[in-house]
Amino acid sequence: MHVIYDTIKFSRPGPCAITLGKFDGVHRGHRALVDSIQKYKNEENRGAETVVFSFDAASATLLTKEERRAMLEEIGVDCLIECPFVPEIITTEAEDFVKDILVQGLHAAYIAVGPDFHFGYKRMGDTELLRKLGKQYGFRVEVISRVTDHGREISSTRIRKCLEKGEMERVGEMLGYPFFVTGPVLHGKKIGRTLGFPTANLIPGKDKLLPPNGVYAVRSAVGGRSYCGITDIGTKPTVDGQFVGVETYLYGCDESTDLYGEKQKVELLHFLRPEKKFASLEALKIQIEKDRESGKAFFPENGQSR
Repeated sequence: MHVIYDTIKFSRPGPCAITLGKFDGVHRGHRALVDSIQKYKNEENRGAETVVFSFDAASATLLTKEERRAMLEEIGVDCLIECPFVPEIITTEAEDFVKDILVQGLHAAYIAVGPDFHFGYKRMGDTELLRKLGKQYGFRVEVISRVTDHGREISSTRIRKCLEKGEMERVGEMLGYPFFVTGPVLHGKKIGRTLGFPTANLIPGKDKLLPPNGVYAVRSAVGGRSYCGITDIGTKPTVDGQFVGVETYLYGCDESTDLYGEKQKVELLHFLRPEKKFASLEALKIQIEKDRESGKAFFPENGQSR
């Protein structure tokens, strides 16, 4: 997949099938847009390049840029444009945005957007204007219906609110996949190992939204294997309260297995309990044992690795 970033000069040989939006999370609503441009390419114009044009703000997101790139590449997108939210873009008039960027730069043949899509200076452009300009410049516009969950539109805002509450099952339903965190396995202070619970630690990207601090039942892919496990997200208040990260105990992982430096993907499936400070390491050890059993009970296979 070709990625265009850190520039506002967008150019592709074309023709392009384009979808536009923030794509925070690549949730089920976003997937419907991507499916539309891929369908156009596969069924109507096999020479077209599929392009996801994302407007990137500076706020924390459901997926880091690296995670989003990997996901879009995995589902077969040809090109991702990460458009910076800079004054030159913010102040571009809607018609100029279409003419200069979508038509002259990307040679748009097909554009798919949601019904509430707005663009250009002060968000003056809408789907009606886009259709009008499509007729003028010769590209087709398709407005994709909203994707709903339990009768309500799926949106990044709804997903974020559920994430803030630790409602991981609901988050996963709306995303279309389990919410996850990725990163290399790092060396920690090995406190878990001394307590009999060795863990694989990672620090999520600074732009990654996280659920509440606490303990979760998880699946983790690392070192070429998939494990069930439990993960603590937070600051380890009983030990020193400084480490902020994701600490995962893997069921069935041999303690001698060297995972340091390996890329780990941790899927957060179920919230078990909030973060808590304990009076002693012994009290912490007792709670971790309870957490381990609670986590095993969540999995039908009783925590067996694959």
